[in-house]
Amino acid sequence: MKTTLTPVARASAAAGRLSGFSARTTARLPSTLLRTSVTGPSLTFTRHKSGPYGYTQAKALVFSRFGEPADVLSVHQHSISPSLPDGAVLIRAVAVPVNPADVNTIQGTYGVKPKFSPLLGTAEPSVIPGNEGCFEVLSVGGNVQGLKKGDWVIPATTGFGTLRTHALVEDAEKKLFKVGGEKGKEGLTPLQVATVSVNPCSGYRMLRDYVDLVKLSVDGFAKGTASGGAWFLQNGANSGVGRAAIQLGKLWGLRSINVVRERDTPEKTEELKNELKELGATVVVTETEFLDRSFTQRLKDEWTNGGKDPLMLGLNCVGGKNAAQIVRSLSPKGVMVTYGGMSRQSFPFPTGPQIFKRLRFEGFWLSEWGKENPEEKKRMINEILDMMREGKFKAAPAQEVTWNWDTEEKVLKDAVQGTLEGFRSGKGVFVFGET
Repeated sequence: MKTTLTPVARASAAAGRLSGFSARTTARLPSTLLRTSVTGPSLTFTRHKSGPYGYTQAKALVFSRFGEPADVLSVHQHSISPSLPDGAVLIRAVAVPVNPADVNTIQGTYGVKPKFSPLLGTAEPSVIPGNEGCFEVLSVGGNVQGLKKGDWVIPATTGFGTLRTHALVEDAEKKLFKVGGEKGKEGLTPLQVATVSVNPCSGYRMLRDYVDLVKLSVDGFAKGTASGGAWFLQNGANSGVGRAAIQLGKLWGLRSINVVRERDTPEKTEELKNELKELGATVVVTETEFLDRSFTQRLKDEWTNGGKDPLMLGLNCVGGKNAAQIVRSLSPKGVMVTYGGMSRQSFPFPTGPQIFKRLRFEGFWLSEWGKENPEEKKRMINEILDMMREGKFKAAPAQEVTWNWDTEEKVLKDAVQGTLEGFRSGKGVFVFGET
């Protein structure tokens, strides 16, 4: 039997409001807000393009249980009132990347599990995944001073829920960060803005916060013992973080040794090596070369001036044997910073190097750093955006997936699911068209 429902009367009855709505806003929603045709368990939505009473029609990817994205994600449609609460803004997605952490969150394997909420107006309590993206301000509430229509903004903190077409954001000037400060979006692309707040920031902080490599470089030159800038070593060098670290290191006068996995053919592997060298990598080796017993001797003989130039920082996002080789490669009193474990192989902290080489092992989590340093995070993002404007920093390659109003649910789900698959030509990024 076919039944006609309204989201206020049915989908939102238990919740009392829709995604992004305050209780007082929901109270003003008309019963004719949106009509949904239901046949059995499946939903078929009819879009009112102009929206009744000026309401904005919106869609979001949501999940109500943990699992693989292809299995648990679904598209949820809702409407947003044109009457904005004081302090709120209405934003529209322009470009939104999908990061491995987003997929891990959906799988339930990330460090923090989200709370499923009934406030989205879904049949079951749910969550919108996604942490970063570029959004455009469409309208602002009466008390909003620092944002205006047309501004580009990014979420100020993680857990925002970016895989959606639109959002009503209350307390907007705390939850959103205006792109570019006084310069605004001039000279920037949506892709640059959408991908600035996670990978480039992670690379920036890890190069700055654990070993003062710039000072090490200056001291080495002053003593006449250095053959160049200070060294750092990283695996996962083709990742977004790896590419950011290569470029920032080059800008800061540092030298880098970068480990990548072999590609399908020697030609493709060499092509990748050359690509990273063009970004500023000093040395690029394959994982096979890195894990070979001869590597530590090569490190000494070929690159570090017979061991006179110390290797004090290693960045690890792989784990397992790869991480163990970083430990063997570090100089005494060096630091290994772990920010991922893509191999899913355990890495026991070795007793000998901790004692006799006095190595230090640290973990880095950008989300927690950002909570503790919100103003520094804003300053850092603007600094990186300025580098992008000046052509000194390139965004990571992207696989763009168009998200229009009529884009099929399967296309969106497959794009999220594919984030952790094999060799990819770039990070998956939703680019929003007619929504």
